[in-house]
Amino acid sequence: MVQLAAEGKENPLVPPWPELVIGLIAFVIVFGFLAKKLLPNINKVLDERREAIEGGIEKAEAAQTEAQSVLEQYKAQLAEARHEAARLRQEATEQGTALIQEMRAEGQRQREEIIAAGHAQIEADRKAAAHALRQDVGKLATDLAGKLVGESLEDHARQSRTIDRFLEGLEDSAAKAEATR
Repeated sequence: MVQLAAEGKENPLVPPWPELVIGLIAFVIVFGFLAKKLLPNINKVLDERREAIEGGIEKAEAAQTEAQSVLEQYKAQLAEARHEAARLRQEATEQGTALIQEMRAEGQRQREEIIAAGHAQIEADRKAAAHALRQDVGKLATDLAGKLVGESLEDHARQSRTIDRFLEGLEDSAAKAEATR
């Protein structure tokens, strides 16, 4: 202690030279060992990590580019599908309109055929009824005329002429009655 007191000018924060040299040599040995063994492994791991990150970024960019192109393709396909659907809707509307017009025309044609057939049937029935009426009226007229005249009018030619004259007289009187109205 006395010796320490004699050396009182020495700074307590600065270590003695031999300790400083030994510490420096130990530091260089540890630093050299770490630089030789540990530092290459650390650099290797950092390089692998950097490459993985850069590769991941490149993969992400490639995936994003591919996703963007797929999205554009899907958008184009969707637009094309919408256009095709609109075209098909338009065609269906046109076909429906044409079918409706065709069915209306067919219905009109069938109606006209039914009306014409009905008129033809009515005309045929009217002629048949007129013919039957003419025969019945003629038979009744000849029977009545035969009773009034007192002779038989069974002769067919005579009967036909008498019937025709009688019916013509009826038609003339009906026409005159209608004309006066």
